[in-house]
Parts: sequence; structure tokens; C-alpha cells
Amino acid sequence: MRAQDEKYIAAALELAKRAEGLTSPNPCVGAVVVKGGRIIGRGYHRRAGGPHAEIYALRQAGRKAEGATLYVSLEPCSHYGRTPPCVDSISSAGIKRVVAAMKDPNPLNNGKGIAALKRHGIKTDVGILEKRAGQLNEAFIKYITKKMPFVTVKAAQSLDGKIATRTGDSKWISGEEARKFVHHLRSKVGAIIVGSRTVLKDDPLLTARIRGGNEKRPSSAGSKKQPLRIILCGGSKIPASARVLNSEGGEVIIAKARKNGKVGIKALLKYLAKRGITHVLIEGGGEVIASAFEAKVVDKVCFFISPKIVGGRQAVTSVEGNGIGRVSKAIEIKDATVRKLGCDFMIEGYVRN
Repeated sequence: MRAQDEKYIAAALELAKRAEGLTSPNPCVGAVVVKGGRIIGRGYHRRAGGPHAEIYALRQAGRKAEGATLYVSLEPCSHYGRTPPCVDSISSAGIKRVVAAMKDPNPLNNGKGIAALKRHGIKTDVGILEKRAGQLNEAFIKYITKKMPFVTVKAAQSLDGKIATRTGDSKWISGEEARKFVHHLRSKVGAIIVGSRTVLKDDPLLTARIRGGNEKRPSSAGSKKQPLRIILCGGSKIPASARVLNSEGGEVIIAKARKNGKVGIKALLKYLAKRGITHVLIEGGGEVIASAFEAKVVDKVCFFISPKIVGGRQAVTSVEGNGIGRVSKAIEIKDATVRKLGCDFMIEGYVRN
């Protein structure tokens, strides 16, 4: 039974992934209805305010859902939000058993959906592939429990830690495969943060360009909303000709510095949370990344390491700032993974705050 449950929860998780970046501030959720060892209904939550995954799956299964098992990547909801409670639809469809990957971290529903299903006489199991389900919705979990966006720092650097030469040249440190992955990463977040120096030196667009320039997901998922583009302006003025100001994409926000010459990163993140932004990507430069680490707001890192040596005392490093005085005080990265992308290596991991 456990192996079968994992198989169908895995199928639900794959469905949920189709809407990454499209459901904020809601979680990504997938569901399948299984009867007689066969999937008879599939669904995933496609956008905030739209039907939940369970509803799509039950609609597809129709009357065959009676006596079937529903596998869902997140505990079904039991409260009224933008849509009615899913537990009522599950009960009405005649589902006999519900298997959920994890409980809903939302205090409004945490454990209540499971309890409601049990009151309807439906058997329940929770915690199948829970770690995978949690990773899929790690941004939502932080947002809903701490009222702050999940923060990922991305940097592309040489083997010796440089993101630009002493003259400021940075194109291209990483290769094509790594750059493609960055656009995939951007497509999953609600906002991108860079410093004004990055805009001046690199003149980026800061958009998510995926599928060979087509910025849309399959029609079944809907169009991808472009992330907000946020520029931290500590003194350097952004020229009116900057591409980020003259291109289609997400809204551009210029956050100006306070008296100390720096932008309050925590205050900015709180503002973004109020706007329903669950995941923020900080792309640099080195001073901005350093300020985020110093403020202890970083949850995850995604570093692309190119097998190149740049050298130079004046070359720019990926994390600048004042740094630490002792190695024992270094920021530790846990659960790190390494993946090869073309000639580059991508290292991902979580910050141990």
C-alpha cells in the first residue's frame, strides 16, 4: 500500500509543478483520483481564485469517483476562501479515502481539513512524500507562517568567486545552459531584486524568458505573470534609457536608500509580502547580496560556478560587504546539492540562520 500511495502522490506532485509561479499567494497543489489501480481524474490548482486541484480531478472522474481514492499534494481545505471548501465536494463525490502528502501550514486549515474528512466517514492518511511536497511549496510555507517572502540569492561566478572583472565586464561568466535555468528560476518567483550598479553595468531586462523566448506556459496553465523588477538605488541614478525601464515585463519599483545610504531590505520584504509576493529572487550585485545575508533574510542560495579563473584584487566578488572576521562565523549552507549545467556547476542549498 505504501508503494502505491507514493506512486500516486508523486503523480499529484508532478501535476502541481505545472503551475509553479502561477498560483501565488496560494500553494501549488496537484490531485489524482484512483480507482481499480487506474487514474480516472487529474487536476492541479492553476491560479489564485480558481478551482482547487481536487475539484478539477473530481470533475474529470465524474460519477466514477464514488468509492475511489483521492491523492492530493496538500491537505484539502475545509474553510471558505475565494472558493467553497473542498472537503464538501470530496464527500459529495463519494470518495472513500484521501491520501495527502502534507498538512496545510495555513492556520485556517491546518489539520482541520483532515478532521472534516474523518467526520464525513472518509479514511485519511497524511505524510506520504512529505519532504518533496514541502520543498515544492517552501515559499508558500514561509509566507503563510511568517508573513514574509521566501528569499533566494542567485549568483553566477568564476571558480575564484568573481562576478565581474576589474573593469566591470561580466558577460558572460556562466554558459548558455546556466542562463536558461536562471530564466526558469525567474518564472517561479514574484519579484527580482538587483542593485542600481547592476543595472548600470549590465543593463538587464530582468524578465523571465522561457521556452525559446515564448513567455507563456501551455495553454492549460495560463500565461506566466512576469515578476516585479525591483532596483535598490543607493545613490547611483538609473538612466532613462535603461532597458529595464523601456521593456515589457513586470512592474518596475525603484527603492531608494535611507539616510545611511542603504535600502532597508527587511522593510522592503514586508511590503512585498503585503502585496502577496511569496518568493523573491535577489540577483546582485555583491553589495546587495551581502546586505541580504547581513540582514539574515536569505533562505536559499543558487550559485552557478563557471570553471574560469578571473583573478584581480579589484575584481567584483559575488558577496561583498564587510564580511566576517573569523571563519567560524561563516554562513553555513545545509542540504547542498550540485548539478552540472553545460560547462557550469549549480550549487543549491539552504541557509542555516
